[in-house]
Amino acid sequence: MELIDEYLTITDSPAEGFYSEKRSKFLAFAFHVTTEDEVKNIVAEHRKKYYDARHVCWAYTLGADHSQFRANDDGEPSSTAGKPILGQITKNDLTDILIIVVRYYGGVNLGTSGLIVAYRTAAAEAIAAAEIVKLYKEEEVVYDFPYIMMNDVMKIIKEMSPRIVGQTYDNTCEIRLSIRASEAPILKEKLEKLSFKDD
Repeated sequence: MELIDEYLTITDSPAEGFYSEKRSKFLAFAFHVTTEDEVKNIVAEHRKKYYDARHVCWAYTLGADHSQFRANDDGEPSSTAGKPILGQITKNDLTDILIIVVRYYGGVNLGTSGLIVAYRTAAAEAIAAAEIVKLYKEEEVVYDFPYIMMNDVMKIIKEMSPRIVGQTYDNTCEIRLSIRASEAPILKEKLEKLSFKDD
């Protein structure tokens, strides 16, 4: 099975969208997030900032494999707000993203289908305004080796271009590398071959 290690998300610059229907205003905000704590903090900030709004609905997806996700209707009829927001995240194949839609009620009920369209459109506007980037899931590889092998190790690093996360040089050296997950087995194999060569 091929390892899926690339994913789409948005940059750290928040994006905004707007939709209005029958005097109800829907303000949408898209954020790059990587943890549930970030989600909680941003939602709390928006509840405080838009304390006079009728609803602050949201949805998020986390993880390169899109494994963590949640949607919240915040008092709107079930599945008319959070789910359409989440639907836009899924449709655009995005992850590590939070979208909040703040609704100011305009005095006219929109009905369930009207609400679904409104939340979906507001979320889509925020995504359209965001800058989408492709990232790669990385894996850390730790390798211990005698100092005498330094040149051989550096040759592999030059060839495969992993990021050096940490290193300690002593009689025995340790190097911590981060590389695209699908390339990690190749890197490990090359480094292991060096160890056998040295034996």
